[in-house]
Amino acid sequence: MTAEVRPRELDGPEPEEHDDPNALNSLSKFTLFETKSRFYITASTADTHRVLKIDRTDPTVLSVVEDATVYDSAELDLLLRMVQDGNKSQGGLEKVLEFHGIVGFVKFTAGWYLILITKRSVVGLLGGHYIYHCDETTLITIASKSERTTQETKMLHTFQHVDLTKNFYFSYSYDITNSLQTNLTVSAQNRAWNTRFMWNHYLLSPAFDLEEPKGRSRWVLPLIYGFVDQAKINVFTRTVYLTLIARRSRHYAGARFLTRGANEHGHVANEVESEQIVSEPLATSFGSHTRPDDNHSMSEYGAGYGAYTSIVQYRGSIPVMWHQESNQMTPRPPIEITIKDPFYTPAAKHFDDLLGRYGAPIFILNLIKSRETVPRESKLLAEYGQCVEYLNQFLPEAKKMKYIAWDMSQAAKSGHQDVMGVLEDICEEALQATNFFHGGPARNEVGSGPHRDKPLHQHGILRVNCVDCLDRTNAAQFAIAKRAFGHQLYALGLIGTPHLPFSCDAVDVLTEMYHDHGDTLAWQYTGSALVNRVDTYRRTKAAQWSSHSRDLLENIRRFYNNSMLDADKQSAINLFLGVQPTLPRYDLARPNYKEWFTPSHLEEPNSDALAPINQVYREYYKPHILSQFGRLYAFTMNSTSRFHAKPKNEILASPFESRVPTELGSPTVHQSSSRRTARRWAIPVPVPGSSPGPQTSKASSEEDHTHHHPKADTLSSSNAQHHGPAHPLETLVSSLLDPPDLDKRINDYAWYTTYHSSDLESQTLGEEKDLQLYIRVAKLAEGEEVDKQFNLLSAGSVGALGHNWTEGKGEVDLDKIDEVGKTNLGYYDT
Repeated sequence: MTAEVRPRELDGPEPEEHDDPNALNSLSKFTLFETKSRFYITASTADTHRVLKIDRTDPTVLSVVEDATVYDSAELDLLLRMVQDGNKSQGGLEKVLEFHGIVGFVKFTAGWYLILITKRSVVGLLGGHYIYHCDETTLITIASKSERTTQETKMLHTFQHVDLTKNFYFSYSYDITNSLQTNLTVSAQNRAWNTRFMWNHYLLSPAFDLEEPKGRSRWVLPLIYGFVDQAKINVFTRTVYLTLIARRSRHYAGARFLTRGANEHGHVANEVESEQIVSEPLATSFGSHTRPDDNHSMSEYGAGYGAYTSIVQYRGSIPVMWHQESNQMTPRPPIEITIKDPFYTPAAKHFDDLLGRYGAPIFILNLIKSRETVPRESKLLAEYGQCVEYLNQFLPEAKKMKYIAWDMSQAAKSGHQDVMGVLEDICEEALQATNFFHGGPARNEVGSGPHRDKPLHQHGILRVNCVDCLDRTNAAQFAIAKRAFGHQLYALGLIGTPHLPFSCDAVDVLTEMYHDHGDTLAWQYTGSALVNRVDTYRRTKAAQWSSHSRDLLENIRRFYNNSMLDADKQSAINLFLGVQPTLPRYDLARPNYKEWFTPSHLEEPNSDALAPINQVYREYYKPHILSQFGRLYAFTMNSTSRFHAKPKNEILASPFESRVPTELGSPTVHQSSSRRTARRWAIPVPVPGSSPGPQTSKASSEEDHTHHHPKADTLSSSNAQHHGPAHPLETLVSSLLDPPDLDKRINDYAWYTTYHSSDLESQTLGEEKDLQLYIRVAKLAEGEEVDKQFNLLSAGSVGALGHNWTEGKGEVDLDKIDEVGKTNLGYYDT
């Protein structure tokens, strides 16, 4: 008898032990069986199986027992047959259904219920780990006999108002509650679920321990509530995955006018953590690499994650205690500050929690209005500024919070400010201070800038808010994401500069994803989509013509939902999350008014060795069954074709290059000094045996500035020697590459630059007709062809020169013409 030898993946880590208590749940196939006294749930992954037992005898007590034994297929069949035989007298063992995961357990007034996921769909793929959307659930009564009272039925109906089939996501093998940086830099022994974003925490708590990282149960399947989207961008021979994950906090969650500001525990309303992951994944789970030894540095050890980058943003309500009365039939109820705390205790707790989660520094971008006819939002502006100023005085200088208050709404209405440009500048400043996560050394070309040879960690956070943390906040987060997107692509070596133009395919994909991101979060908080989208603040023509009717409709929908439906929605959320109704009170227990922060939160981060997490190679690629690459999710993922329909005859170009010849000037738009052109079509085919002639270009040393190609001249002259007169196409190409009036063009260009930098530069001189008008006036003042120039002047409007022009009659001030002409004659010398 020979022992079975299990194959292991080549060049990969050691296979994971089945009884490793620190491993994440990789069970993905669940089956529910029932007897009269028990539920049996079997869960499988590949050829290993586990069993969970739930007692059904006492409806008031929940008894869940995990079987620690790991079964193979034969052993599981034997166990089920034994249960079947032991329960023949009571009806035997029956298969109820197959499902995809346990949401949790809930009890109202009578017995316990079991909530199961019955349908799912794949929405994301990270390093071989699938992310699923919950499409359908079912609620099963655990007790074999139970009677529903009227109150039980009412509470059950309220509980089901939280629609588990919309915007709830989970993963079997990837910790979706934590960021990518936490998952890859904190070992499983030290990493716990981030229960802040685990929306089924209250439902799983009666059966499992969710706070302790050690001894983690494989049956726990965390659900996040928010938004997940992923797109694939093809870059010639390379592929980039763009993933956006938004996690909504379960603390102080609820409807718009019923949860505002912060509560006494420092939890804020509409709190969402948004993570943008840009990766160029390999064929194995989060890459593979060799073990570190004397010949391998730490940077080489972490090189397996060099294809993964992520940046985390944060949105949340202003962390002071304020509210809006929604019982009035007004679309915009007045804002009132509930409690004036001189020590800002809720804000202190809130920012201490942010320092503990993300580190320092914290950048605060406050986008509420500063000037209003009737003070509303502006009440919070002064309060928030004083709050940050008070808390900042106790922080070390290097760890102080950076507070930026900017009236984004006024800036957009004025039309004189580049809203997106200002936001990108703020993002750039924050990125330089907090960085982003990159699991390996920088892949940008050596010599093109400072080259980083080790992994990069994000330490700090950019916190964005407006009064509702919806429209303005989402537009600002998009601008921040766009700038960060460029830096992430640059770190991956996909572009040569960390600046992306707006009018490129990749930014179009990002724009659509953030539109969906904002709409989804707005629906969850207000019951309607965004009112003002990204295009509103970019001042595009499409936005100006098409957004007014949509904005009006969304405002009406918001008003109706906030007035009529929010109370029931809030009750359902409280019941789902286990929030007990209590009388309003203010917790007087507060930390030291100076030492409001935890000192350890200000320390530099310490990361564990970058190591693979819960390898799922067999679960994704399934080498034990016949499969096709074309059926894998990676091959059917969303791509740029979903967002941008290209003409059939359009030449393929980089998705990171602008589709327009020149973009509008912006203080944040990076203009490259070099310009790439495609001239290969214009080079004639060389004739065998021809010898290159002397170069005739006068500016061959300035090829980049004049776009001169000496090789084309050589070939053209050579072809003319061997074949007689040059072909008309060759003549045209030669004249384009080496224009005969090159000196005149250089002088014209020099004059053009001088003209734009002179004192004559203004809006009235920017048009070509104004320039021609000044030239004619200069000639007239010089006495050149007076009659002809008067006829030309009478053909147009010369009001800009101070002439009195009336209908049917022209009167010219010759003194002024003479004065203007003499002054500007040097500029318009013809």
